[in-house]
Amino acid sequence: MSGTFSYLHTMLRVGDLDRSIGFYTTHLGMKELRRNDVPDGKYTLAFLGYGDESTHTVLELTYNYGVETYDLGTAFGHLALGVPDIYATCDGLRAAGVKISREPGPVKFGTTVIAFIEDPDGYKIELIERK
Repeated sequence: MSGTFSYLHTMLRVGDLDRSIGFYTTHLGMKELRRNDVPDGKYTLAFLGYGDESTHTVLELTYNYGVETYDLGTAFGHLALGVPDIYATCDGLRAAGVKISREPGPVKFGTTVIAFIEDPDGYKIELIERK
């Protein structure tokens, strides 16, 4: 295979762009990097992340005008984020009203400590403790 690949972004369709941007920026510390509204195509894209797109993989949120919910299906699994103290992180997220769908603890048959939360559209986000 020729060329070098780089992982640019993951796209999620969301039912309320401002609500989703608020979740990822307020609760997960991402920054909105750019937004592109395309009225002729009836959609808006927002790119969020922890650093510049030239050096970091980012999250693309796509809002299609007038679509408030999506069937998430069974193929997509989750996003994953590293955190230094998963118990304190989950306590803070819980206090802020974020849904914790799997409490922090070791993975089955392993020692890695994880938890799962859900964003406003029901997408699962795995938190992995990285000390």
